Amino acid sequence: MPQGRPLVIPDDGRTTRARRNSPVLAVHTGPGKGKSTAAFGMALRAWNSGMNVAVFQFVKSAKWRVGEEAVFGRLGDLHDEHGVGGSVEWHKMGAGWSWSRKTGSAEDHAAAAADGWAEIARRLADERHDFYVLDEFTYPLKWGWVDIDEVVDTLLARPGSQHVVITGRDAPARLLDSADLVTEMTKIKHPMDTGRKGQKGIEW
Repeated sequence: MPQGRPLVIPDDGRTTRARRNSPVLAVHTGPGKGKSTAAFGMALRAWNSGMNVAVFQFVKSAKWRVGEEAVFGRLGDLHDEHGVGGSVEWHKMGAGWSWSRKTGSAEDHAAAAADGWAEIARRLADERHDFYVLDEFTYPLKWGWVDIDEVVDTLLARPGSQHVVITGRDAPARLLDSADLVTEMTKIKHPMDTGRKGQKGIEW
């Protein structure tokens, strides 16, 4: 697709402008590092465009504070105090299992994830935000905590021009088929492969 020109122009009756302004469903998946980082980069552009940004983290512990959370918190303050950029919300939706299993049963974690998705579905129906990051949302889908068909149907039927970016490994095939933009992060090398621990400013 050189210079943004498709090889085949869709026969959908829409103008080029209408296609350009269509809401995007993006998925960042694969074993490599950078899935969430790329999503937060997109959210930064959205914020700079004045969009209302909301981040929902599904498997990070409430005690786990990534650097992006602090930065977006300040950007949200900048908007609230000076009208710069867009508003920002950041929510940790689950009990958290990203690196180690937390307290609570599998049923507890599944219920927390289902409640988190239900809240997002309500917000989508209400067109509450312009740009959503569902960080590590592929895991509740993979583990069967949230129904993939319900999620895809809700995302495809979302009203308005709400953009959604989903991150995490092992994205289900139906989600990939339904997305407008899919990027697979492929790992070639990683410092942790040689026993090096995560570093401040690199992993968080």
